[in-house]
Amino acid sequence: MRKIVAGLFISLDGVVEAPETWHFPYFNEEMGEIVGEQMAAADTMLLGRVTYDGFAAYWPDSQDEIAPQMNDTPKIVVSTTLESADWKNSTLVSGELAKSLTYFKQQPGKDISVVGSPTLVQSLLRENLLDELRLLIHPVAIGSGKRLFAQGDRVALHLASSRILSTGVIYAVYEPAAK
Repeated sequence: MRKIVAGLFISLDGVVEAPETWHFPYFNEEMGEIVGEQMAAADTMLLGRVTYDGFAAYWPDSQDEIAPQMNDTPKIVVSTTLESADWKNSTLVSGELAKSLTYFKQQPGKDISVVGSPTLVQSLLRENLLDELRLLIHPVAIGSGKRLFAQGDRVALHLASSRILSTGVIYAVYEPAAK
């Protein structure tokens, strides 16, 4: 069975919003390899609506070297508000999240990678649908912004592996403790 794997850039104070404004000073070859390995291990992206909207507005016309991969990779879009997902290779999922994602996990293929989408990651953790949470924990406190875990959330995780990068970023791979 395929795994659903989320990889996020996160600050010490739990902020995952707008990493493009704070994470680049810590991005190096080591981190690039980690991100590249996660991309190579997946053949499907799982996106929430906000991330989907941003990606669908940018990638179709992008000249970036990874644009073909972003456009050609199958995408599962989870939303209760979208009526269609028109970006190439996108499938809209609304309704029973567990049933829909269990179906996709049972299909042949590589990992299903959650890209961005912290609200979706929260839902996947709550519904015990996430198989791995891969965090690149940056040694910076942002102070404000969307956090991965809302106040009052309690999520039990098991540390599967960890590594400290030369920039002080901690790469931690967690699995749900109750799996």
